[in-house]
Amino acid sequence: MHPDGSTMPSGELDPEDGKLITLARSARVRIGALEGAAVRDGDGRTYAAASVLLPSMSLTALQLAVANAVAAGADRLEAAAVVTENHQLDDASLAAVRDISKEAQVHVAAPDGTVVATTRP
Repeated sequence: MHPDGSTMPSGELDPEDGKLITLARSARVRIGALEGAAVRDGDGRTYAAASVLLPSMSLTALQLAVANAVAAGADRLEAAAVVTENHQLDDASLAAVRDISKEAQVHVAAPDGTVVATTRP
């Protein structure tokens, strides 16, 4: 799948996107979460988060990273990355990114940082 916004295996990774994967890995490991994520806004600022599972709510790591960016005033995202053992991006996470930016690429990486897929607009 590809040009229509579907998932494609990644090729060369932009160094700035590689930093997102590093931040996402760190967020995941810091608290032993299922997922870690990071986003970069239109001004180049980055926001990292881990998945949250509480009795009263649950957020994917990417949903929380997007929420952090929006709460800080971001109105556009350049790129996002999720680190997960699942190797797939769930619909809710992708929807959070697309709510802010239709153009942002979203990289999905394994826990070791290897990119397994990139969702392109």
